[in-house]
Amino acid sequence: MSEKYDLVVIGGGTAGLVSAAGGASLGAKVAIVERDKLGGDCLYTGCVPTKALVKSARVAKLVETSEDFGIKSGGMEVDFPAVMARMRNIIKTAGEADDPDRFRSLGVDVFLGDEASFVSSEEINVDGRRLRAASSIVATGSHATAPPVSGLEEVGYLTNVGALSLEKLPDSMVIIGSGPIGCEFAQIFARFGCDVAMMDMVEKPLAKEDPEIRDEMLRCLEADGVSFHGGFTAEAARMEGGEKVLSATNGRGEKTEVRAGEILVAAGRAPSAGSLALENAGVSIEKTGIPVDELMRTSAPNIYAAGDITGKLLFTHVAEYQARIALRNALFPIKTRADYRVVPWTTFTDPEVARVGMTEDEAREAHGSGVKVFRKEFSDVDRAMADGETAGLAKIVTTKRGKILGGHIIGPDAGNLIHEVVLAMKKNIPIQTLSQTIHVYPTLAQINQRVADEYYREKLFSGPATKAFSAFFSARRMVRERRGS
Repeated sequence: MSEKYDLVVIGGGTAGLVSAAGGASLGAKVAIVERDKLGGDCLYTGCVPTKALVKSARVAKLVETSEDFGIKSGGMEVDFPAVMARMRNIIKTAGEADDPDRFRSLGVDVFLGDEASFVSSEEINVDGRRLRAASSIVATGSHATAPPVSGLEEVGYLTNVGALSLEKLPDSMVIIGSGPIGCEFAQIFARFGCDVAMMDMVEKPLAKEDPEIRDEMLRCLEADGVSFHGGFTAEAARMEGGEKVLSATNGRGEKTEVRAGEILVAAGRAPSAGSLALENAGVSIEKTGIPVDELMRTSAPNIYAAGDITGKLLFTHVAEYQARIALRNALFPIKTRADYRVVPWTTFTDPEVARVGMTEDEAREAHGSGVKVFRKEFSDVDRAMADGETAGLAKIVTTKRGKILGGHIIGPDAGNLIHEVVLAMKKNIPIQTLSQTIHVYPTLAQINQRVADEYYREKLFSGPATKAFSAFFSARRMVRERRGS
């Protein structure tokens, strides 16, 4: 006998929890199935714990450089076990909102510790029980993968999960991969006192970011003592003298070796589909994830997917957005389409890296010569000077008429500062309006206004405009002189 539901959600991460809570609040009969704990990667092995470590690492750096601010600290010493204990306490506190009893109180049937597998597009097996669903949402997320490096499995390596379980700070570490996860961990461990090297086949870290941003990120990482081996592909790993040795080759055939106590892999993720038996439901899956249309619908008309499992923009805030779209479409006949035109993201290094929209190169490829780029250094912002955080810059990419195509910030609090540009893009507010908007002085948010001011400097104070103004004032002076005579 099957238990009937309006909606069955598989996966208890951000996308799954948003879907389940939202469906129950609308009066639908909802079940959620999670094989481990509610909360998902973001709570236990992603956003929450890493940001706790980012903060500790930032404090360590601040103590180390306290004399730059006129404060004598007596030196910096990291109590690594205490740092990790603080991280776990934050996970515990943040996880209270994801308590299973809270969801049961909302009317959600919670199945924990059980694997879900599709029997058909409308029937799901959960530990021998049959759940019959009018609609389903698959939100099982993704997991870290390792590159094909000979000997890597034998010598052993860490992923983000293992790195967050360490109780002793490694003396040295080599990180494979220089995306957001790799950069965050590199800076965290370097600031704690670990000797950190990074290796990637790309020449600069954060390959998806604007080239100027990537250059600045590399300078910042190197300033923290991180050595970067760009353009090298890791090929083999071995143990030698109690150390792990990673050998690599670049495109010119040059070889290098890096020795370290630990190897951390931060080079890719794969969809977690495990025991779902998607083929029984007619749901197709590819190497990168479950393909979905604009409605978040899979190849099975009554089955939707949201979050990392879709392979689209692997961010928690995107997972939440997708879950809301999937939920509406799973429960109601009037459909809503996903729109990824304006999606911001942030790498939580210090300084932070934030982005929305096109890079300068992407904009020029799409719009040709009709692209303008405006930029400003944080060293020109008074609050950044006062805070002693002048590294970085902000740039905004626009059309000739001022329509914003993209925004990029590397600097203090960039993840918060980018949202003014995000809103402007979402509402089609031109860059001119950012310049004309009063910003509190002295704040870091003035960086956006200062960038926007460059639009007027170019438009009004160069070329034909300057000549016109000069002619106007010259004529006015002549009139005054005649009247005076």
